[in-house]
Amino acid sequence: MDAATAIDACVRPVEDWPAQGVTFRDVTPLLSNHEAFSAVSAALCDAVRDLEPDVVVGVEARGFIFGAPLALELGVGFVPVRKQGKLPADTHSATYALEYGEATLEIHTDALAPGARVVVVDDVLATGGTLVAAGELVAACGSTVVGNVVVLEIGALGGRDVLSGTPLVSLRRY
Repeated sequence: MDAATAIDACVRPVEDWPAQGVTFRDVTPLLSNHEAFSAVSAALCDAVRDLEPDVVVGVEARGFIFGAPLALELGVGFVPVRKQGKLPADTHSATYALEYGEATLEIHTDALAPGARVVVVDDVLATGGTLVAAGELVAACGSTVVGNVVVLEIGALGGRDVLSGTPLVSLRRY
């Protein structure tokens, strides 16, 4: 099974969640299917290997699920970007707009080495705010985002357009 087939077969749309008019793309059925999860994990790795990252940054929460195995396969470290108030030490913060509200992300101030080459991983690219905020956090640590990778992209919401030329890989675009 290839990644696009796995995504089409396993990601379920949930209408009007978390707010009226939003179609949420639920990846949990994909995660419970070993063949599908393996295909997506392999495709993510293939997509970013040539970027030669020093570290993978995963955005809470599903970015953790896809990012951690990616980091292991690439032989690099994994750094979580968390929702506000979840990290115990000093943090950098970035607030951004969602298609249905606002959120703040944080990273430990000492999470990344200055000059590190970073790949940021999330499950879905919608408006792009999450990846932009994660990029701001990486920059605040003195590191560089060399690529963003997502499992799927909601093209109509224009997230790709706000990523300022940073390479983006999405395995499936809706």
